[in-house]
Amino acid sequence: MTRFLLVMPPLTGHVNPAAGIAAELTARGHDVAWTGTESVLRPLLGPQAQVLGTGTRAFRAQGGHGLAALRSLWEGFIVPYARFTAKPLDAIVREFRPDVLLVDQHTPAGALAAHRHGLPWASFAPGAMELGRPYRALPQVEAWMTGLLRGLWERARLPAQEYVDPRFSPALVLATTGPALTGDDAPPPHHALVGPVQSARPADPDFPWERLLPGRRRVLVTMGTLAGELGADFHARAARALELCGDDVQPVFATPRELLPELPPQAVAVDRAPVLELMARGALDAVLCHGGMNTVGEALTHGLPLVTAPIRHDQPFVAAQVAAAGAGLRVPFARVTPERLAQALRAVLDTADYRHNAVRVGEALRAGGGAAAAADRLEGLAARAGRDFRQPLPGSL
Repeated sequence: MTRFLLVMPPLTGHVNPAAGIAAELTARGHDVAWTGTESVLRPLLGPQAQVLGTGTRAFRAQGGHGLAALRSLWEGFIVPYARFTAKPLDAIVREFRPDVLLVDQHTPAGALAAHRHGLPWASFAPGAMELGRPYRALPQVEAWMTGLLRGLWERARLPAQEYVDPRFSPALVLATTGPALTGDDAPPPHHALVGPVQSARPADPDFPWERLLPGRRRVLVTMGTLAGELGADFHARAARALELCGDDVQPVFATPRELLPELPPQAVAVDRAPVLELMARGALDAVLCHGGMNTVGEALTHGLPLVTAPIRHDQPFVAAQVAAAGAGLRVPFARVTPERLAQALRAVLDTADYRHNAVRVGEALRAGGGAAAAADRLEGLAARAGRDFRQPLPGSL
């Protein structure tokens, strides 16, 4: 039995795929614990999960577009969260004594703790943002990013000559995507593109299944949590677009009610939808989303074409790959009119090629092996480490 510690940020889209890997490791007889913000992790993981909390605090909301959004993400959340969790993580590593850590790319403090204690660690990449160093063509951005990460390294009092980019484990990077959505460049050998990882999620007894009308084609509208105040304007345009699609189309909005306009009677609106169950039941025909890797992967593995309206971070890249694969269409989040959005939605609903391509890409993504392949690679990392984990851990912070 190996002891795995999963270091995750308080972000649903990062925790959900990691939960599938954790479930596979647990089924194989390993001891799995989570660390992070328990108030976020517990509702997502359920009461049976072993959660070692690092405490809770508020962080600045993300905003902006392009490089401004990147700066907001790192300076407003990732770096402050790393500083906040550094000492609790050190104590948790000493108490739990993991054999291997799985560290989300947005929780670099986990990589620093692993390095300090001489523990093997794998990076977890649930999105495409940090794969392949996308800023190498922007030297000023790359230098700014390196400065932030080296600052965290120095703050952790780790030897400067041992510096390793905490986003990229030199031993293993697990990415929940595949070549169909990452472009033509071949990944390094220690990058494992395992495809979407999906697992059972807590049931939602309050979802109004009875309101799904027979004989309608249904479109799920889910824009994640990044839209902010802009989401209200986009959802108003989306609602009008779905009206323009005709009475044979029923929208299912998964978004806080305060972001929605007055909706037509046939529309279903919930704060949170059981997305995987809707897809598995064949209750959806298309998805309108922001181009997040999780939603895109879930839709494609269920053969659903997409209309994407990317907002920031890796979403434009993922949306472009979906369009290039012929599995959907991309529209501009801030500028698309209801008429243009309705045209795109009708196209993916009415044109068989989009669904055929979604099925094809989904099959390619599933070929990555999902949770089983990820667990295989993590077990291999533990076996290669060859370390006597009974020895005392090195000094703490």
